[in-house]
Amino acid sequence: MLILIIRSFLLYALIIFALRLMGKKQLAQLQPSELVSTIMISNIATLSLEDSSVPMIYGIIPILMIVCTDVFMSFAMLKSSKLRKAVTGTPQVIISDGVIDQQVMKHLRYSIDELMEAMRECMIFDISQVQYAIVETTGKINFYQKSRYRTVENGDMKITVENCNPPLLLIKDGEINKAALETYRGGEKKLNEILNQNGVALKDVFIMTDSPDKGVCIVLKDKAGKEKGESK
Repeated sequence: MLILIIRSFLLYALIIFALRLMGKKQLAQLQPSELVSTIMISNIATLSLEDSSVPMIYGIIPILMIVCTDVFMSFAMLKSSKLRKAVTGTPQVIISDGVIDQQVMKHLRYSIDELMEAMRECMIFDISQVQYAIVETTGKINFYQKSRYRTVENGDMKITVENCNPPLLLIKDGEINKAALETYRGGEKKLNEILNQNGVALKDVFIMTDSPDKGVCIVLKDKAGKEKGESK
C-alpha cells in the first residue's frame, strides 16, 4: 500500500509538471494535438498505477517523450502556418451578416441545438441578434451581436449599422490571411497600398487588422519595431 501511495504522489507531481511545461489551460481551450497529448499522459499514468509490478521508469519516460513532442510541435507550428493549419485547423464563420451558413454547419457537424446552446451560454436568446459567429479551432463559438443589441460604449456612439462588422485580420505573422482577404474591399491591391503608405514590408508585420470604425491597426514584429497604427 505504501508503494502505491508513493507511486501515486510521484506520478501526480510529474503530470502537473508536464502540463505546466506544456502550458495548457482549461480542457475546452485545448487544440486537438494538445488534447491527444493530455489523454495519452493520463492513460500512461493510469497503467503505471494499476500494475505495481511495472517499473516507474516505464511510465516516466513515455510521459516525458510526449511532453517533448508536444513542445516541439508547438514551436514547429509557430514557424509553419501550413503545419499549424493541418494540425489545428482554421476558424470557420458559421454566421455572416446575420445569415447562417448551413454548409459550414454540415461540414462541422453542428446541429441547431448545439448552436442555440452556445448562444445561450453567451446570454443571447434570439438568433436574429447575431451579426457574426465564428467556430474556433477548439470548438468554441464566439458571437458578435448586431450593434443595436450590444451594450453601448463611448466608442460605439458613431458606429452605424453599415459599419458594425468586426475587424478583419488581414495579416498574421508576416503572411496574408487569404480567408479574410476574400471579403476585404479593395483586396490585395489595397492591402499593399496600406503597407506602402506605412513604409513597412509584409514580412515585418506581426498583425494587421482593418475595421470600418477604428481603421487600420498594424503591429510590427519585435525585430522590426514597435506597434504602429493608422486611422482612416
